[in-house]
Amino acid sequence: MQKRPGFPARIDTLGGSPARPMLSKIPPGAPGRPARAGVPVPAPIPQGLGLDSAAVRARMVQRLAAGGIASPAVLQAMGAVERHRFVDTALVNQAYEDTSLPIGLGQTISKPSVVARMAALLLAAPCAQGGRGLARILEVGTGCGYQAAVLARLAREVYTVERLRALHEKARNNLRPLRLANVHLILGDGMLGYAAGAPYDAIISAAGGDSLPQPWCDQLAVGGRLVAPTVGPHGRQALLVVDRTAQGLQQQMLEAVHFVPLKSGIA
Repeated sequence: MQKRPGFPARIDTLGGSPARPMLSKIPPGAPGRPARAGVPVPAPIPQGLGLDSAAVRARMVQRLAAGGIASPAVLQAMGAVERHRFVDTALVNQAYEDTSLPIGLGQTISKPSVVARMAALLLAAPCAQGGRGLARILEVGTGCGYQAAVLARLAREVYTVERLRALHEKARNNLRPLRLANVHLILGDGMLGYAAGAPYDAIISAAGGDSLPQPWCDQLAVGGRLVAPTVGPHGRQALLVVDRTAQGLQQQMLEAVHFVPLKSGIA
């Protein structure tokens, strides 16, 4: 039986081909040191802005519920993860607005409503019904790590792939304090999925292409569900839901969305 990579797993490339995952353990946090006399200690950025208050996230959750998110598990996860810790300092005041925000390298953190919507669609996968829940999720496009933190509360294991080294490292730094032992960070080409963790009960993409990569379909378990933005017949992106049944793949196109383009390779 193949051993699953521990958190945070990392795949580098050597000569254009994937190398063996480099596993590392997160060292325990060092205790804070008392301030020296006359030397002020700056407060963490969120303090004083009210963003670390549960009331701020509760208001966001109320808006999500009013907007149609009915899953208690999704609402609970959205309320538990502090989104302001995943955005740049200059944007923390917008962290709980329903808007996408830049995270560097031309990428964005998705709107809370979009994250919640896609997560709710995953939880509605046939294999997750009857109280079974989701065993393994593959996320394509780790970005800053926010969505992975939400998904970690909805599945037993989350494998998340990022192709941009700088964002891969940013996600590692953002997720490190959360000690999410069920999240596996992978530097790799998301269009190839991650075969070592397959089959997946759910696959979610944070980038949209003209069509679904075949590896995603191959790595989806029977009864599993794939949710990804895809260019529709009118040339615009829309959420595509794909369920894998014993008879094959069933597809359904939902509402229009706007995601960054899906790209291959590692940069």
